Amino acid sequence: MASVSVLLPFLNPGHKLGRAIESIIKQTFLDWELILINNGSDDESLEIAMKFCDQNDRIKLITETEKGIVPALNKGLQHCQSPYIARMDADDISLPGRLELQYKFLETNSHIHLCAGRVKHISDNKSKTDGYQYYIDWINSLLTHSQIFKYRFLESPIAHPSVMFRSSCISDWGGYRNGDFPEDYELWLRWLERGAIMAKIPEFILLWDDTPTRLSRTDLRYSTEAFFQTKLTYIDNWLRKHNPYYPEIVIWGAGKVARKKAGKLQEMGYKILFYIDIDPRKARRSDCEMYTEINKPGKFFILSLTGSRGAFSYIEEYLTELGFVNGRDFLLAAGF
Repeated sequence: MASVSVLLPFLNPGHKLGRAIESIIKQTFLDWELILINNGSDDESLEIAMKFCDQNDRIKLITETEKGIVPALNKGLQHCQSPYIARMDADDISLPGRLELQYKFLETNSHIHLCAGRVKHISDNKSKTDGYQYYIDWINSLLTHSQIFKYRFLESPIAHPSVMFRSSCISDWGGYRNGDFPEDYELWLRWLERGAIMAKIPEFILLWDDTPTRLSRTDLRYSTEAFFQTKLTYIDNWLRKHNPYYPEIVIWGAGKVARKKAGKLQEMGYKILFYIDIDPRKARRSDCEMYTEINKPGKFFILSLTGSRGAFSYIEEYLTELGFVNGRDFLLAAGF
């Protein structure tokens, strides 16, 4: 039995599959098995996969006839025999020391369940994908469990193909779920809710190929609306346990987008005491207060839903200076 199972599903990645497989073969860590899951490919990638399997008995090819990333991933998990499972996508490149660094980290830190790492953004068409760099810079800044946990409701804090986790996570907290939501983000939120400890090593371990046709850009399950619906379930679970004023809540953000999101909370039974905003025009509304009127914690719980890019950073800094504590007096759920 290998020490690490690398889980790699593919659907028509073309020649890039060979590049991805080669990056595993060239790892400095040698005790691995590579589980390839063909999910209905009809391009040259299936032939490429078969060729590698013929050449290397550590590489296994599995077929999943039900289309979709979730059936493919769960089928692959059934064939992973190792105590550690590393994810990999068919168009990405694992840097040579990746598996060794992650394996040693998990072996040394027995309390940590999932280890990821920093990633580098690559693309064949930078003009269409360059905006993704903002997101990658952000996730690369989150290294500790505390950081990952604190900002989990802003956006997915981990690059899916960069993770290695203990196989016991699957038996303890379940595998990938199918639905109208991003399967990786839902998995992180569920595992974190149930006590998983996650961290990242500071090294760059993956070249993340951001193609214009990737699922996160083309599939509705990865839309802004789908992400919010996913996090809303877990925000609700958390607020019911930790908001001392439940079901009362204050919303930071009085614009149309924030109010639309807040409306979903009202449908779930939440009572919105008032909105907070930095725009004096919005603050003139009867149900809104100017942010400068907020002076100390201990009266209500704030959920930040403002959609302006980078707003979360300012809001956290402002509230912290007033004595509010992230995770005790407020949560950041938008403004990435």
